[in-house]
Amino acid sequence: MRLENTPKARRIEAKRGYDDACGLAHALELVGERWALLVMRELMLGPRRFSGLKADLPGISANVLAQRLVELEERGLIRRTRLPPPASVQVYEATDWGLDAAPLIRALGKWAVRSTRHDPGQQVSPVSIMMSMQTMFDALAAGDFGPRAGFLFGDVGYVAEPREGEIHVERSGLEGCDFVVATTPEELGAVLYGDAPLETLAISGDTELARRFVTLFTLPPKVEPAG
Repeated sequence: MRLENTPKARRIEAKRGYDDACGLAHALELVGERWALLVMRELMLGPRRFSGLKADLPGISANVLAQRLVELEERGLIRRTRLPPPASVQVYEATDWGLDAAPLIRALGKWAVRSTRHDPGQQVSPVSIMMSMQTMFDALAAGDFGPRAGFLFGDVGYVAEPREGEIHVERSGLEGCDFVVATTPEELGAVLYGDAPLETLAISGDTELARRFVTLFTLPPKVEPAG
């Protein structure tokens, strides 16, 4: 699905500018519209089909998603491409410049969850929970602990592996994993950041490695409003 970026649309976009030379102001012009940054988030771990983006952003309408994709493509942050056979379907992927936004997205998320208004019980996408693991990873607690951890959400697999003080995440097959967790993003989040026991997850492989792995993620403390 594609909407044309008409001269009228470009004039409307220009009117929404901040007339401010600050890079932050221009960043808001690039990704400040409603849903734009979340669309970018969903492309940080690999190309996605339109239908997949729509499914993992359930609050967005098809028309708004199509418009955001057009705008982000026009700005050089994403591009359309086609998967090789046998898939041969159109997908959207972040450009190299777009991927540079990944640490910014993670940092903004870590800053925002300190709010007492943040509701961790809401819907979360597979990409979101995997990026949160990158964000909340405690390198000191991990030390040289480095299992290959697999996560299966429906029919989509991700691999997370601590290396050199970071946790590297990729969307891929789950071959060679020390353990595999088949779950939902919400169930995984409840174990990582809540009080849910590990036993609520379906785990195959080395359960003891999984038990230590889920202790390596810590939310920052909340900031109480002044007064």
